[in-house]
Amino acid sequence: MAAPAKTHRATPGQTVGPFFAYGVEYPKMHEVAFPHSPGAILLAGTVRDGAGDPIPDAFLEIFGADADGTTPRARGAFRRDDHTFTGFGRAFTDDEGHYEFWTRNPGSANGRAPFFATIVYARGLPDKLHTRIYLPENSTALESDPLLASLSTEERATLLATRTADGWLQHDIRLQGEGETVFLVY
Repeated sequence: MAAPAKTHRATPGQTVGPFFAYGVEYPKMHEVAFPHSPGAILLAGTVRDGAGDPIPDAFLEIFGADADGTTPRARGAFRRDDHTFTGFGRAFTDDEGHYEFWTRNPGSANGRAPFFATIVYARGLPDKLHTRIYLPENSTALESDPLLASLSTEERATLLATRTADGWLQHDIRLQGEGETVFLVY
């Protein structure tokens, strides 16, 4: 007996986003460190698509060590008390694709290159994207980092933040195309 002819088209796969704040948003989620605390800096940038256009409805999560290299292990990373460094934060992009986090420069253990572990969610993506944002200082640690050592000069540049005159960090993320950010597979 022959199989019947298909009468319906296949349903398209789901992608992550567009995002709604329900269940994701919480107060001060972009304040990994209180903005007026000692050592607080702004980590900011723009998320762009393959054509270089800003993505207005992406969101990012970062996780990083404190300035002394310790990783926060206390429960309650969603609670913000204006004193405790949580290590974790979320930020939505605005209409121009811009994101901001108040955080601290991550330190590192054993002379390793400090970085923020970063996850990007955006419409059209079949899954979240993992990447890193490295601090631009300490060229010796950057050169000995196993991930960075495995990349070309152009690829490495997509993971290095730029230090502003104010001491803050600027880092843009490009999802595809020329200058695409290096993404990691877990």
